[in-house]
Amino acid sequence: MTTPLILLFPVSLQAAIYDPILEQIKPGTITIIGETHKKAESVELFQSLALAVVRHYQCVVIGLEITSDQQTILDTVMQDRTSVNKIALWPAVDYPPYRRMIENFAKFKRQGQCINLVAIDSGVDNIVDRNLWMALSLTEQVGDAPILVLLGALHTLKRVNWTVRTGRPSVAEILTNNGFRVLTYPQHWLPDQCADNENRRSRFVNPDSPEALTILNDSMMSLINAKPHKSATGVIDGFVVWECVRRSKH
Repeated sequence: MTTPLILLFPVSLQAAIYDPILEQIKPGTITIIGETHKKAESVELFQSLALAVVRHYQCVVIGLEITSDQQTILDTVMQDRTSVNKIALWPAVDYPPYRRMIENFAKFKRQGQCINLVAIDSGVDNIVDRNLWMALSLTEQVGDAPILVLLGALHTLKRVNWTVRTGRPSVAEILTNNGFRVLTYPQHWLPDQCADNENRRSRFVNPDSPEALTILNDSMMSLINAKPHKSATGVIDGFVVWECVRRSKH
């Protein structure tokens, strides 16, 4: 008998925020959650969603933006044989909540949950394009269990109309073009920082909404040498928007 999963985050985070995402996840599906690195809400959402997938499908494969040469160390962390601090992480993703997330996944695995963590990123000396390497790493994991991945938001774009010849497809585009069922959900923080008397609240934005198109073009396509899209549908499958709300007084 497996140990019941403990809800680690507020009930509000467990409910409607990720329901539209969870409803689409199926065995063999690759679901990519896009993030702006070092945002604590992203780690909370991803961990909460991963545990929900386990509850629904018994197993989950989790792909993280960790170089593949760290897989052996990651495995020993999952077995409680070494500290999570031994894992070499990219500076962009290395902050305490990210390492705690890995520790939590290891704890749940040791309690009997079917969680498989995979380091999918390429190393500094790897001559293979990062997006291609990560896509190939994920194809090796496709099977009966859903695959859930946490990557930088630009890796989630399933279609880009480049204005430069050097533009290369993202992880999501490579997988989609090769016939895999890929779902992508970038997150967006509005504004980037909240005031001291505010907290973050999230909501889901459907890909066919005008707001989704605005977010896609203004906060993602504007960062790269690409043309604006006329529709967000087929590029991403929805946004999770984190907004600032004033703290309630008690």
